[in-house]
Amino acid sequence: MTKQVAVIGSGIAGLSAASHLAKNGYDVTVFEKNDQIGGRARQFEEQGFVFDMGPSWYWMPEVFENHFKAFGKKVADYYTLKRLDPSYRVYFDEGDFIDVPADLEKMKALFEEIEPGSSIKLEKFLKEAAYKYNVGMNDLVRKPALKLGEFVDMRIFTSMFKMDLFQSVSSHVRKYFKNSRLIQLLEFPVLFLGAAPANIPALYTLMNYADISLGTWYPMGGMHEIIKGMHALAVELGVKFEVGADVEEIRVEGKLSTGLIIKGELRKFDGIIGSGDYHSMEQDLLSIQHRNYTTKYWDKKKMAPSSLLFYLGVDAKIDGLQHHNLMFDADFDLHSDEIYAQPKWPTNPLFYVCAPSKTDPSVAPEGKENLFLLVPIAPGLHDSDSIRERYFDLIMDRLESLTGQEIRSKIIYKRSYAISNFIADYRAFRGNAYGLANTLDQTAIFKPSIRNKKIKNLYYTGQLTVPGPGVPPSIISGEIVATEFTKQLAL
Repeated sequence: MTKQVAVIGSGIAGLSAASHLAKNGYDVTVFEKNDQIGGRARQFEEQGFVFDMGPSWYWMPEVFENHFKAFGKKVADYYTLKRLDPSYRVYFDEGDFIDVPADLEKMKALFEEIEPGSSIKLEKFLKEAAYKYNVGMNDLVRKPALKLGEFVDMRIFTSMFKMDLFQSVSSHVRKYFKNSRLIQLLEFPVLFLGAAPANIPALYTLMNYADISLGTWYPMGGMHEIIKGMHALAVELGVKFEVGADVEEIRVEGKLSTGLIIKGELRKFDGIIGSGDYHSMEQDLLSIQHRNYTTKYWDKKKMAPSSLLFYLGVDAKIDGLQHHNLMFDADFDLHSDEIYAQPKWPTNPLFYVCAPSKTDPSVAPEGKENLFLLVPIAPGLHDSDSIRERYFDLIMDRLESLTGQEIRSKIIYKRSYAISNFIADYRAFRGNAYGLANTLDQTAIFKPSIRNKKIKNLYYTGQLTVPGPGVPPSIISGEIVATEFTKQLAL
């Protein structure tokens, strides 16, 4: 008889795990507490505007391609990708910005213009970043990190010396470049990793390779098209989905999970994959004796940022914006310090503006603009409507100044989203948006384990376990967990 497996949560990792489990021969049912699948990559529509609620950057396209390839499919079977050029815009002051070109030769020319002699250094920097990317994405992130021995093979061991695990991103970048703008440009990808660039291992300059060499892409129709594609694939493989199905308890007998309590009813399964918030699933769904970790353990964890988000429908086209825009007209170090070192609402934050309607006419009515504004903030802060409004006014003042035009009076739709929403919708630990900080002491075997150590057939996937936060790592996380789960049930 085919064994039945439940997946809790329909985010990226849950969808990935469900498809791989189905391929491995299991009868899989995915339970989603919200009324729409996709987790943080949900989407909503208002007044003709189509808003992606979470992820907006499409990097590392081969990870997506490899996911569909594992099932004899390809990305193009489910959605259409477009490479953005320029990849994004960085504002430093009013009328003072850099458009980051998709073409590498143009990028080298840009560096040379800003800092003479830096184009040659960029080549070397990217060569090292490419090595880290290839080893990191092909070897390190695909390890289940269940024991130290996984990392003791000659290729990984010898490569450790080239991976810059014990040098910071900040010091590594400054070894090559002196210009503050180039430094900010190269440090920006790690802003959401959970620590200041001075405290993130230089291993993560692999993200610069993903950015500059592999490019920034966009699925036409929005990032939720990824969810639609992964969901369609899962359904083709026989996976079943139930939305509005909030899990109340993981039922355990002896050393085995036997089912889930949903709306007061016991649903029996031969195994369970937890793809929701790891902390919540342990603390809320399991009794103390069945948890991997204590409250004290979680309280010591270093978290990546949360976010204050605004979804805006604007009754006009906005000049001065590309699809992706980084507003670096404030003190980078101060904002970083107020996220990580001395957590508080930021004094004058950097922020990000996504205008997908610059690329995709389907996400806004004709002649109108779809804007997504994001302010990185420390997790666990007190969140209120008055605080949100204060920051909305602050960043809108700057956005209007930077682009040289009135925007607020043309806003016809507005919605905010912050810490309390992350907690309510995803039960996100401390209202985080990006999982655990990617510091050295929270990497690989030092992350929460994918396997429940007390229950043989209960596993975890997603941003709070290996390999970490982000859409590509979540896709890989689901595959890793499905593989290890299958091995365990075969024993």
